Amino acid sequence: MPRVRFAPAPTGSLHVGSARSALFNWLYARAVGGTMVLRIEDTDTERNKPELIEGILRSLEWLGIDWDEGPIHQSDRFELYREAAGRLLAEGRAYLVDADDQQVEGDQLTAGLAVRFRVPDEGAIEFDDVIRGHVRFENENVEDPVIWRSNGTPTFLIANAVDDVDLDITHVIRGEDLLSSTPKVIHLRVALGHTELPVYAHLPLLVNAQRQKLSKRRDDVALWDYRDKGYLPEAMANYLALLGWGPPDGVEVRPMGEIIERFRLEDITKSAAFFDLKKLDHVNGEWMRGLAVEDFIGRCGPTLAEGPWKAEDFDPAAFAELAPLVQERVTTLGDVPDYVDWLFLAEAPIDEASWEKAMVKGPDAAGMLDDAIAAFADVEWTAEALHACLLGLGEARGLKLGKAQAPVRVSVTGRTVGPPLFESLVVFGRERTLERLRAARARL
Repeated sequence: MPRVRFAPAPTGSLHVGSARSALFNWLYARAVGGTMVLRIEDTDTERNKPELIEGILRSLEWLGIDWDEGPIHQSDRFELYREAAGRLLAEGRAYLVDADDQQVEGDQLTAGLAVRFRVPDEGAIEFDDVIRGHVRFENENVEDPVIWRSNGTPTFLIANAVDDVDLDITHVIRGEDLLSSTPKVIHLRVALGHTELPVYAHLPLLVNAQRQKLSKRRDDVALWDYRDKGYLPEAMANYLALLGWGPPDGVEVRPMGEIIERFRLEDITKSAAFFDLKKLDHVNGEWMRGLAVEDFIGRCGPTLAEGPWKAEDFDPAAFAELAPLVQERVTTLGDVPDYVDWLFLAEAPIDEASWEKAMVKGPDAAGMLDDAIAAFADVEWTAEALHACLLGLGEARGLKLGKAQAPVRVSVTGRTVGPPLFESLVVFGRERTLERLRAARARL
């Protein structure tokens, strides 16, 4: 039975590239009935923090990725790595180095000294990668890697070599950036007596709009940040699955169960995958519109709880009335407050660009507000009647509906963009609408 592993290092938040690697391991395991092992590479004791491990676990759970074994902490397995490093040292397959990286005589692990593995001078490491094809590394181009630090801890190379064998990992699916470490791990496996190799599949790099490798220094790469911005976990998982892989039928936005049914390692491209925020927004928007209204309302809860209004002014019934209209127009849950804040604020929010466009540069804003104030006092308070009323007022002034309604929309909602105006006015109510119109007119 295939066994895969995801092995994050808890030295920071979960990177979207690492999340993609976790997802592809999970997809493959679920597609072929295999086992997903979660292994925490916490050998770097100086950089690892418990809260970072917890953050990684929460990020995976949010994304919908579960695991069958683990989490297995490498920090609990140091004796295995110590034994392996000591054995290689005793057999002359490794050597001691001091703080200046100068070789030191000795065949025992020694406090204050590091250990380098001795890569053969001749020959090469060759293997077939599912994605990249046949790969060959000449030994003369592979440096002797450090496998044991001078502080008495193992490096990830010796830990991986030992753990992949000990945990019976059959498939190593990880990012292309780790390809260069593969010959070092293979050398260690062979030196420890394990010549049978796992299946390797090195995923294509993720790049930004400038086709540069995604970097935390210049790009938004923390998975949790996207959760905080209001992206849906189903949408994010769906999008990550498309970074280097595509369904044979070309249908990209679909439930994860359908993705699992169609997922094959052999279909992953080796070309760099563009992390396209516009496409992510598109996928998330499709998932947003596919939610049941009740589900959408429920998911808005945390975002609405942090809205710019007083908690006591929030009206759940009013939001529920507008929710279907808002749902059709927002891209993320984070967009929702800007579409409904005017409902719960004492005064209309002020967006100067919208005011300039509708009230200053727009045609006859003062006249339209005067007409609307007079007409809205007696008009039937339904969306249909309000539409007909404002349409007629605009025609009397030679204005199409879009121009005619702009001053009203900005007066009430503060913005030129939002949910359908007339349905919004019905929810807001006649008296509050008139108050906003009069306040805006007084400002002109």
